[in-house]
Parts: sequence; C-alpha cells; structure tokens
Amino acid sequence: MTTPAPRPPVPPFTREDAVAKVRAAEDAWNHRDPERVSLAYTADSRWRNRSEFPVGRDEIVAFLRRKWSTELDYRLIKELWAFDGDRIAVRFAYEWHDADGRWFRSYGNENWRFDALGYMSHRYASINDLPIEESQRLFRWDAPGPRPADHPGLSDLGL
Repeated sequence: MTTPAPRPPVPPFTREDAVAKVRAAEDAWNHRDPERVSLAYTADSRWRNRSEFPVGRDEIVAFLRRKWSTELDYRLIKELWAFDGDRIAVRFAYEWHDADGRWFRSYGNENWRFDALGYMSHRYASINDLPIEESQRLFRWDAPGPRPADHPGLSDLGL
C-alpha cells in the first residue's frame, strides 16, 4: 500500500491552519458528495455521529448517503471553537427538511483528530435538532455547493 499524499494543512495547526481545515470541511459537506467528503478521512477513520459509529471510508460513504437522502436541502455552517496540535474542535449548525417538508436546524459540536499527513482519523459529533418554520431559515444560498464568502457565519447570525 502506498502512503497517501499529504492533505495540507498538516498538524501541528496554527489558528490560520485550523480555520482553513474547518472551512474546507464545511465546503465539502455542502457539496453533499459522500465520496469526495470521505477522502478527507483516514482509510480507518473512526466516527461517532449521534448513535452511529462508522469506521473507515466505506462506512462513512454509506452513512453520508443515508444522511443526505433524508436530510433534504442540507446547508451547513461550521465555526472553529478551539485547536491544539493535531486536534480541532468546531461548533456547527445546519438546516434541512424531511420528506414531509418539515424544517429543522441541527446544532452540534465536533472534536477532530488528524494524522501527521492532515487526514482526519477521529470525528466525534454531538447533535441536537430543533424544528423550525421555513420562514425561520437563515442559511439561504444555492445548494448544493459552498456557502458564499459574503454569507454570515454562526457568530454573525447570533447562533
């Protein structure tokens, strides 16, 4: 097996590096392409997402396919919370609706750990869902695709 190419920035992270990792993750998830997203993780990455515990890229891809088949019109904003060495903590919120048209804003925190090449080896997420009305949505941009640079972040939105 060949060693994968580095995925900069690599640890130890500076504040600028951590912000770049967070935005890259947000952009990738907003494209809603499970295969593309999975490439940011080690081949044996370990996750905790609500009550699911995917391990490895194949399980991550399957998880994301299921997620985005039920969380429709998904739009995500992430924000750096803290970083140290090879670890980054983020807070996030995303908006989506179910097949019946009911809207939700999901709030959460993630703890990330990276290998020396810059791939995420661990992702631990805690998430809560809040039902909202369509009129209460705050994340409005053409999707799938990244949040525009001029769209407010979580702190700007008071979230």
